[in-house]
Amino acid sequence: MEMLRRSSVFAAEVMEVFDRSPTHEELVSQSKVLCRDYINSRLHRAGIGWSKPEHRSSGGTLVEVSSVLLWLGGKLEYLHPNVYCNVAQQLNITVASENIVSDAFLAVAAELFSTGVTWGKIVSLYAVAGALAVDCVRHSHPAMVHTIVDCMGEFVHKSLASWLKRRGGWTDITKCVVNTDPSFHSHWLVAAVCACGHYFKDVVFYLLWEK
Repeated sequence: MEMLRRSSVFAAEVMEVFDRSPTHEELVSQSKVLCRDYINSRLHRAGIGWSKPEHRSSGGTLVEVSSVLLWLGGKLEYLHPNVYCNVAQQLNITVASENIVSDAFLAVAAELFSTGVTWGKIVSLYAVAGALAVDCVRHSHPAMVHTIVDCMGEFVHKSLASWLKRRGGWTDITKCVVNTDPSFHSHWLVAAVCACGHYFKDVVFYLLWEK
């Protein structure tokens, strides 16, 4: 009986570890890993040589989250290419100064979330981070990539961690997809765009933005 009791206690403890909500610190750390992944992918798509990030998502659910975030961000960039290109020029800033890059990114983030938090806005912020990183590397300031990643962590710490925690963490973003297969051919966004063409793109974007 004692062995059975200990076994039950151990099982309960294991389940508690897997079921518990992520901590504030974990959410911030994960946001930075996701940001590194996103920037690395964005630089690769821009044809810019770049070494792999120091800390990539190591496995499990965070890899799935990163894949979903990358796909949704790519679709957002496709729907609105002018928004997520030449961000530094649009903001009229120089990327040579760490303070300027940091202040500009945090100002954009604050404005973006001034009316509330949605997954669409979070995806948009990551797209901005990726685009700004491209500007920094193209203008020979690759060190600013780390500044952008740190700023993402800072903003999540101050403004998004509580929202993420209420939703159970970053894995909630996977609910934006029907099928998490890497090809994402069954993604509801793809189906909607293919079926309804340009007219429905705005509707789909609205749904994504307001989720």
